[in-house]
Order: sequence, then structure tokens, then C-alpha cells
Amino acid sequence: MSNNSIRRRDFMKAAGCALGTLLMPGSSTAWARLKNEKKTQPNIVYILADDMGYGDLACQNPESKTPTPNLDRLASEGIRFTDAHSPSAVCSPTRYGILTGRYCWRTRLKSSVLWPWDKPLIDSNRLTVGKLMKAHGYDTACIGKWHLGWDWPTTDGKEPVGIGKTNVATSGSNVDFKKPIANGPTTRGFDYYFGTAVPNFPPYCFIENEMTVGIPAGKKPDDMFGSPGPILDGWKLEEILPGLERKAVEYIDAKGDRINNPVFRQTAGKPFFLYVPLTAPHTPIAPAHQFKGKSKAGAYGDFVCQVDHVAGRVIDALKRNGLADNTLVIFTSDNGSPGRDGTNMNGKTNSVRRFGHNPSYIYRGIKADAWDGGHRVPFMARWPGRIKPGSVSDETICHVDLMATCAAILGYDLPPNAGEDSYNILPALTCRNLNKPIREATVHHSGNGMFAIRQGKWKLILGRGSGGWSGQGKPEDPPVQLYDMSMDVSERTNLCTEYPDIVEGLTRLLQKYKVQGHSRPMA
Repeated sequence: MSNNSIRRRDFMKAAGCALGTLLMPGSSTAWARLKNEKKTQPNIVYILADDMGYGDLACQNPESKTPTPNLDRLASEGIRFTDAHSPSAVCSPTRYGILTGRYCWRTRLKSSVLWPWDKPLIDSNRLTVGKLMKAHGYDTACIGKWHLGWDWPTTDGKEPVGIGKTNVATSGSNVDFKKPIANGPTTRGFDYYFGTAVPNFPPYCFIENEMTVGIPAGKKPDDMFGSPGPILDGWKLEEILPGLERKAVEYIDAKGDRINNPVFRQTAGKPFFLYVPLTAPHTPIAPAHQFKGKSKAGAYGDFVCQVDHVAGRVIDALKRNGLADNTLVIFTSDNGSPGRDGTNMNGKTNSVRRFGHNPSYIYRGIKADAWDGGHRVPFMARWPGRIKPGSVSDETICHVDLMATCAAILGYDLPPNAGEDSYNILPALTCRNLNKPIREATVHHSGNGMFAIRQGKWKLILGRGSGGWSGQGKPEDPPVQLYDMSMDVSERTNLCTEYPDIVEGLTRLLQKYKVQGHSRPMA
């Protein structure tokens, strides 16, 4: 299938989204009614896969070798965005952007990610989505991979041994697991937290609120995937994702009064914001036994199938508890896939392609790259009565837009020092007929700190494209690249020399965003 035919297909679906909205009964005043209705605020569930590519989903890649029936159903019951982007092509920076509405390159983390035992990345005084929702009466929970740093207590008052490194044999040997872990999720806007720091970083155990679940007193075996460090007796990498699934479903069941859990029930009856940052299909690629062989793309594909299952279980729990009709569910990924096949829970980048499966689909590049394969991600949302089923949008959106969108749902005006790069995408979510793009431009950032900027059909990359995760870049790649994304979504024809004025204009706009400290308009 050609790029042009794909664009025509998605354009017609997107046009159908707008037309369908116009034809709905009372649609001429639907947006006004939504703004003025006095009803219970919606619950919001934000599910974030880790390293899932745009082309992993069957509903948007006809050649996908990974069945995703639950996510396909989510798309059919809501809206699917074909031009959604993570603010970074790697993990920690994207998670920062999701929760703060601010590009991470404005912080101390100018490239790469946080490493074992690293300190908190989100400043204690910064507004997060969690804090925003709490201030408006929501119960908030984060269940999954945090990867935004903690202040780990130590037995000697010094920094944890091996902080910021992945290959220290005595990593974390002075961490005191009998004491609370400071400045984690419960201090950044969440009433409740359960999950892991990073599945392949120590400590190898679950963390609940400020304490580890058990004392990880052992030393990770050398033949177990991951960096050296403390491990809980009996810890199995295959049980991480099922553990997160159980806790997320348990949380929703508590909200539906199906179970009596004191931790959850203390705020029962409130609307809730549930952030579910999963650990898969990121390495360690460790699908549970019942998912092995479910795909035609090896262990990686099987792990994608398990992610689909987890998302389905969360959505089914909402429906079972009578909460689905008043819940906005969003599913997306933190960046593109590196395309590892899962050999020894890992594999070389792009090795999954030996199965005829390309997680990046038609887009160039992989995780960490400035090309779209690094940051164009699956993004779909379901909100009965607000989002027309089966909608498709080609609106350019970014994960940093969650903050402004939540603020719009709450009827709250963000202050200038919050959500500096966040735009309200509620009109696009609800298929409102737009007369201009929501975002003026979107800044992309690679794993090695390379910048790119997209405005309309034009995309400028200020570098060679590869982000340092063994991507597809070559020494002969030009140091500046300009692409017309309306004609060349695979980024193959560099137009820098043909359109120097576009290069100059986008360069100036990016510099403006850097200097002024924000990219969204300020009143």
C-alpha cells in the first residue's frame, strides 16, 4: 500500500469524523452543551505503553503480526489519532512531559534518561496533572513504571552507590529499604502509587506509596536480565506486568464498590484520575506463559499481545463497575519501538523485522530517533457521549497536551508557570470542526538531545536523525533535514536546499520557544 493511499484513507476517515459530528442530532450546540452541562466530572484513565510502535497495532498497520483486539476495539469505540507524538523519543523525558505539560529539555535532563537511583526530575513546586486533578476534587493514582526519580534513603547518609550508572556491581548496597523513599509519586500529585522504578533497574521489587513491598535483600543473579542491584527473594520479571494489571483492576473495582480495600475506599465516591504507565513491551521482553505464541512476531510480538490484554482488562473493569460511560480512556505509548525481537529478553534493534513485522510501520527510524519512527505513536481515546465511535483524526497532537486538556475539562485556566508547552486538544478529541490546527508547532527531541520541529506539513531536523539507540542513521546523512510530511511521511527526500526560507523560519521559531520558556500562547 502506498503512502499516498494511506493518507487518502486516513483523510477520508478524518473527514468522516467531522461530518459525522455535524450530522449528529443537536450537534450544532453540542460543544456549548458540553461546556455548560452541570454533571459529574469524568474519570480519566491514561494508559501508557512503554516502547510500543505505531505499527504494532493491527488497526493501523495492515501488515502487523501482533493481534491487538482490545486496542482495535478501543479505537472502534472512540477516536484514533494518526499524527500523535511523544515529546521525546525516549522514556523519562516523555513521562516528565505527560505529567507537567512542559518539554523535558527545559530541565536538567538535556538528553537520554534517568538511570538507577537518580534524583527526582519534577521539581516539588511544579504543577503536575496529578496535583491539578487533586485540587479539583479527584482521587489520583499512578500504577506502573515511574522512571522520574526518587530520593533514596541510605544507611550512611551518602548518595546511593552506583547512582546514575548501570554497571556497578555494588549498586544500591547502601540504600536503606526500611525507610520511606522520599519525593516520589505521592509527592508529585498522586494519592496512591504502586509499581516499579524501571523493570530492568534496581531495586527488583514492587514499591507501594513510599515503601518497597518487602525488603530486597538479595543480589540480582548475573544471568537475570537487568542492571546489578538489590532484589527481592522470588522476584520474577514475567510477573511484573501481571502485577500491575491486578492492581489497576483492583483500584477500579474499589471505585465501583466491588471490593473493600481501605487504601482505595478512603476516597470512594470521588472522580478519579488513574495513570497506568506500563512496563511493556520494553525490555525485559518477558511475556507471561499464556501469551507465548500469541503473535507471529516472536517474544516481542507476544509481549505486545499482553499489553493489549492488560488494556482490555482495565477497560472491561470500567464497564463491569458501571464507570465506563463517564470515563475518558486514553491509550498511547511513551515513544517508538526499538524493534528488538526478545532474544534473551532483549535482542538487537530492528531484529523483530525478521518476522516481517515493522513496529515503525511506514515511518523512518526507531526509538530515540528524531525521525517519526522515534516519536509518532499510537494514540486512541474513548469517552461515550463525547467522542463519536470510529472516528479518526489527522490533527497533530503531543503528549504534553494532557495538562491543558485536563484543565479545559475542569474549566481551569493554567497559570503562566504551568503547562508551558501544553495545548487543549479537547476540540479534536470530541471531533469538533476545526478551522485551524490546534498546535502552532510541535518540538521533537531525540535520545541524544537532537531537536526537530514540525509545523503543518513541514518538519525540520537539526541533526542527522539517528538518536543514538543504534538507529538507522549513517555518517553521510545531512546535518540538517527538511521534509514535506504531506508528501513524504517516510522522510526520504531532504528539501533543505530547495526551501531555505522554510529552514530559516522553523529554526527561528524553535529558538523563540527555547528562549521565551514556553511554546503555548500566553494571555
